[in-house]
Amino acid sequence: MESVIIKVFAPTAVAFGIGMLITPLVTHYLYKHKMWKKKAGKGTGYGGGNTPLFDALHKEKDTNTPRMGGIVIWMSVLLTIFVIWILQFIFPNSFLASLDFLSRSQTWLPLFALLIGAVVGFVDDLVVVRGSGTHFAGGIPLSHRLMVVAATASFSAWWFYEKLEVSTVTLIGHGPLDLGIYFIPFFVLVAVGIYASSVIDGLDGLSGGTFMFIFSAYAGIALLQNQVDLAAYCATIVGGILAFLWFNVPPARFYMTETGIMALTMTLTIVAFMTDSIAGGEGVSLLPVIGILLVLTVASDVLQVLSKKVRGKKIFHIAPIHHHFEAIGWPAEKVTMRYWILGFVFALIGVILSVVF
Repeated sequence: MESVIIKVFAPTAVAFGIGMLITPLVTHYLYKHKMWKKKAGKGTGYGGGNTPLFDALHKEKDTNTPRMGGIVIWMSVLLTIFVIWILQFIFPNSFLASLDFLSRSQTWLPLFALLIGAVVGFVDDLVVVRGSGTHFAGGIPLSHRLMVVAATASFSAWWFYEKLEVSTVTLIGHGPLDLGIYFIPFFVLVAVGIYASSVIDGLDGLSGGTFMFIFSAYAGIALLQNQVDLAAYCATIVGGILAFLWFNVPPARFYMTETGIMALTMTLTIVAFMTDSIAGGEGVSLLPVIGILLVLTVASDVLQVLSKKVRGKKIFHIAPIHHHFEAIGWPAEKVTMRYWILGFVFALIGVILSVVF
C-alpha cells in the first residue's frame, strides 16, 4: 500500500517542483514578447452583444498581464512523465522504476487529449496576442475550437466503444445505463459541455483552484478503483496546477487562458469516462457534483443568453456568474476564495458518493 501511495503522490511533488523551476523561464518569455491582449475586455459576448461592464472591470488587467500561463501546467505534467519514464531505464531494478505511470490502458488517452488541447489553445492564445487589429483578434473562432473538441471526443468515444467495448454509463444510485451506439454522441456532448465551462477562467486563481480540487477528487476516485496509473496522472496535474497557482494568486503574474483551460477540460472528459463503468464507478454522473462550479458557470451563461433573447433583459449583471458577484461589489479575491471553499466541499462530497454507491 505504501508503494501505491508513493506512486500516486510523488509525481504531484515532482510536477510542483518542475513547475516552480520552469516558471521564471516561461515568465521571462511572456513578458519579453508582451504576450498579452492589446485591447482590454471581451468586445463581444457569447450572446453577440457588447460587454461594457465587463470591459470596465478588467480594463487595467488584460493589457499588462500575459496570457499562456497554462504552459506551466501542461509542461510540468509532460516533464514529470518524461523524467519518471526515463528513470525506469536508468535505474531498472530500483524503486524509481516502479513510479512510471505512463500506460496504454489508463493514461495514453487522457494524455493525448491534454496535448491536443494544449497545442490548439496555445495557437489560439498566440493569435489573440498577435492578431490585434485583424479579423483574428479574437483568436481561433469558437466554432473551430469546438470542432477540435468534438473531433477529439469522437475519436476517444470510438476507442471506448470499439476497442474497450464500453457503451454504458453508470448513474448514481441506479446502475449501468446501456446507451448502445448513442454512447458516442453522448461522450461528445459531455466533452463540449465541459469545454463550455472554460469561461470560468476570468479571475486570478479562480480556474486554477477549481480544477485543482476537481482533479484531486478524481485522483482519489481512481485510486479507490485501483486505477493507480490514472490516479497518478490526475495527481500530477494537481502538482502542475499548484505551481501555476503559486504565481497566479492575486496579483496574477500571468493568466491560464486557452492553452491551459482547453488542455484541462479536454483531459477531464477522458478522466471522467475512465472512472465510470469501465472501472465499475460513476465517474461521469459524479462530474456535476465534483464540478458543480463548472455547471453553474455554464448554466449562468446559458440562462443569461436565453433571458436576453426571450425576455429582452438580463438575469445577471454579467455572465458567467462569478463576474456577476464581481459587478455587485465583491472583491475578486473574495469570489475566488469562496469558489475554492465550495470546490473543496463538493469534491469531497463526490469522493464520498463514489464510495457509498
